[in-house]
Amino acid sequence: MERKRSVRRRQSQKLPFAERAKDHCRKFTAFMFSNVGIILLVVLYTIAGAFMFIAIEGDGDLERSAELARHRKSVAAKLWNISCCEANIFNKSAFIELVGQQVLHHQHNIVRAAKGGITETTKTKTSNKWTFSGAFLYSLTVITTIGYGNLIPRTKWGKIATIVYAIIGMPLFLLYLSNIGDILAKSFKWIYAKVCLCRICPGVTRRRAARERRKARALTIERDNLPEGYFIEGGELETISNSSVDMNESSEEEEIAADTQTVIVPLTICVIIMIGYILFGATLFGHWEDWDSLEGSYFCFISLSSIGFGDMVPGFK
Repeated sequence: MERKRSVRRRQSQKLPFAERAKDHCRKFTAFMFSNVGIILLVVLYTIAGAFMFIAIEGDGDLERSAELARHRKSVAAKLWNISCCEANIFNKSAFIELVGQQVLHHQHNIVRAAKGGITETTKTKTSNKWTFSGAFLYSLTVITTIGYGNLIPRTKWGKIATIVYAIIGMPLFLLYLSNIGDILAKSFKWIYAKVCLCRICPGVTRRRAARERRKARALTIERDNLPEGYFIEGGELETISNSSVDMNESSEEEEIAADTQTVIVPLTICVIIMIGYILFGATLFGHWEDWDSLEGSYFCFISLSSIGFGDMVPGFK
């Protein structure tokens, strides 16, 4: 063993640097496109996107929040000037007109800021929505095509970065869904075949036993019509030993293996699992976000179906 390792080490050392680099790149690429690598790649891509959008949109969001606060103070000062100096408070129509103009202008600014995810508070630091958790959620909603809309890029570079990020991220996430979906499907089929088809459902067990008896009966008839020690398979005469076949054990193992691969899970069980998954998520989000059961179930369904209206978003009350 030690000799083989030393030979491999010498052979790897004799390879040129370009060949070794290509070999390492092939191994790294194979790992990254494996099941574990795809999960790691999606997580790292989402985290990188969160930091990127924080760097692009974070400072601008704080500046817009500060500008909104300054505008609120300016409107309050103008209303005071109107009340004390600019208008005749005894002239009701003139006073209402001047005050209404300022209030309406401030209302338009608040609505515009609210559409961009900026809330009107006196503390501008708390109004910044581009925290790591918010940016991570935004990156995840982009590549999953949910798009809640609670956060949107306001700068030109933020919009360009979102386009490029989505072009690369959506195929990557679809690849992740394909791999993980295949693993979950095979795992669920295996569990269903082992538990339901082998232990719970008596009809399947009876049908399997009947198939085994028919196979054993057919094989017995063939062996009775042939010389001792021979049987026909595929049109040729082949020799078998007395210990090569155990009908009671090998047939059952083959049947169970075939059921695991070709089993069809009933639609009712799939629907029950989906409903249970939604109810489980509704319970968790109801506890974390102070939602009732209907609101939690509604949010889970909207998220799973990638509709993403954005009227209910975790962490944004």
